[in-house]
Amino acid sequence: MKKYIKRLIRLINYERDAEIELMQTEIQNMSGKKREELGRAINKVKGKYVGKELGMQIVQFGRSEPIDTEISVGDMVLVSADNPLRSDLTGTVTEKGSRFIKVAFDKRIPKWALKKKVRLDLYANDITFRRMEDNLKHLSLKGKNALEYMLTDRNPKKNRKIPYISYIDQDLNYSQKIAIENALSCENFFLIHGPFGTGKTRTLVELISQETRQSHKVLATAESNAAIDNILERLMENKKLNLTRLGHPQRVSKNNIAYSLAYKVENHELNKRIKKIHKKIDKLIEKRSTFTKPTPQFRRGYSDYDILYNASKDKGGRGISAEKMKSMAQWIDYNQEIDDLHSDIKRIENKMINKIIEESDVILATNSSSALESIARTKFDVAIIDEASQATIPSILIPIAKAHRFILAGDHKQLPPTIISQKAGELEKTLFEALIKKYPQKSQLLNVQYRMNKLLMKFPNAEFYNNSLKSDSSVDKININDIIDASYEEEALLFIDTSDVDDNKEMHLRDSKSIINRLEAKVAVGIAKDYLVAGVSEDDIGIISPYADQVKIIQEKTPVEVKTVDGFQGREKEIIIISTVRSNPNGNIGFLSDLRRLNVAITRAKRKLIIIGNKNTLENNPTYFRLIKFVEDENLLIKI
Repeated sequence: MKKYIKRLIRLINYERDAEIELMQTEIQNMSGKKREELGRAINKVKGKYVGKELGMQIVQFGRSEPIDTEISVGDMVLVSADNPLRSDLTGTVTEKGSRFIKVAFDKRIPKWALKKKVRLDLYANDITFRRMEDNLKHLSLKGKNALEYMLTDRNPKKNRKIPYISYIDQDLNYSQKIAIENALSCENFFLIHGPFGTGKTRTLVELISQETRQSHKVLATAESNAAIDNILERLMENKKLNLTRLGHPQRVSKNNIAYSLAYKVENHELNKRIKKIHKKIDKLIEKRSTFTKPTPQFRRGYSDYDILYNASKDKGGRGISAEKMKSMAQWIDYNQEIDDLHSDIKRIENKMINKIIEESDVILATNSSSALESIARTKFDVAIIDEASQATIPSILIPIAKAHRFILAGDHKQLPPTIISQKAGELEKTLFEALIKKYPQKSQLLNVQYRMNKLLMKFPNAEFYNNSLKSDSSVDKININDIIDASYEEEALLFIDTSDVDDNKEMHLRDSKSIINRLEAKVAVGIAKDYLVAGVSEDDIGIISPYADQVKIIQEKTPVEVKTVDGFQGREKEIIIISTVRSNPNGNIGFLSDLRRLNVAITRAKRKLIIIGNKNTLENNPTYFRLIKFVEDENLLIKI
């Protein structure tokens, strides 16, 4: 166990170093202009202080030219006036507009950040890594137990009996109910396997509510802020629950801000006392400023005690007049009073936080934020963790270590955690995947999907889920014709084969390892345009490509959302267009061969999926061969 924990610490340090090095190398070697083109910097913006919000200083940075950036709300940015790597001013993005971006700072803002035109760079945040490392170094017994289930033959206990369940959500299907019943009755852990569109979040929301009915204190977490906000929004419908959302207030969805710990503290009745104390401190600071601050040049080796003693005896010394000695003593007296009042504030804040946490039925946080001091001493009956197949073991151990039992929900057939360092590749192996393979009896597959047309489900169901899934009757026959007027009935799936087009070539942009295919980009943009003309909203169309440069060149030509496969995980659109990019005579498909990416890409569409690709290149891979055979058998392949 000790060796394994040491290895995990080594792996997260490799990953931390790789992330920081990647950012620093990019900032060092790329011009600000190039980094802005990639969406990871914003140049020549002027800052304006706009006030305080939940204890943070807010600055709006803007310019007259439009701002087009990948930097999002919740991201950390580095603010600099010249060389970014010489700056240590970091803040969190709170809001984005077409020509401005608001940033929250938890410390005093230097004058240069408001006077000069500055640059904002997307910044690597190592707080998460520090939290993972600290948790591993002080891993609780529950955390070690979780690792033992994975590393040894320690058999988990059998489920205990639970009383009859009266379900809040009356429309749950059989597999969802079985998952909830097993999760409620487990003594140690249970796994909920939720493939695309099978109502995983809905199941977790019911499970959390049922746990609270048994007077259990619940810690609900996920790897991303978006996922935990989604759970919170659904739990909010249950008015009986007292919910508290941990984490940086600027990373919490605006809809959920009233449930955040920061907001609750700010609006707590005891906060009136804190505001009064702050006013008192301001007055004392003003009075203190009229006396001599005992800096080394004035105190000349005298301690605070010496200064107070001499002043009480009306004495000077070491070239200090009695008057100056008294003045310094007065400064020390006021300073002590100010320190005492700050201690009072801390005591009241702790009292407020402890009360809020104690009265909460459910604490919600990202895996990382569950390491916060505010719940360090809170005992949880159960940790319910979403996106478990996207979380590294060091990340998921943070919430697991805090609870008597844990429930993991995810889908190991979709994308694993994103790891940058080649040395840390082992972190892609998740606890969810290890446990579901070792203890299949401790898991439940959610087997009814509510997202897509029956035809769209057919191939991924056979290829990745052993035909275990079925579609709900409500979506069986949904079709693109339901939302557009067309003179003919469109099928839900189409493969556009580009293998016969002469100028269909993959290529690299200069100084880039990524790959583009201009023909596919043109076809994808054209299809999106046709659907927009037919009346489909741009919000209902998504274009996916595995390659970042292909995403970039398509983004420049269409208003619809264009992202990599990773950017679409956990999401859905009425229409999805996939550009596979690869087109070469060698059958080389690169990282398309990670078939979990294929599974995610082809399961985002509800009514229409269009795949653009070179059949001759792709079919060298057995899974893509089966996909192409499937579309040919269904008569859904066309050549251009």
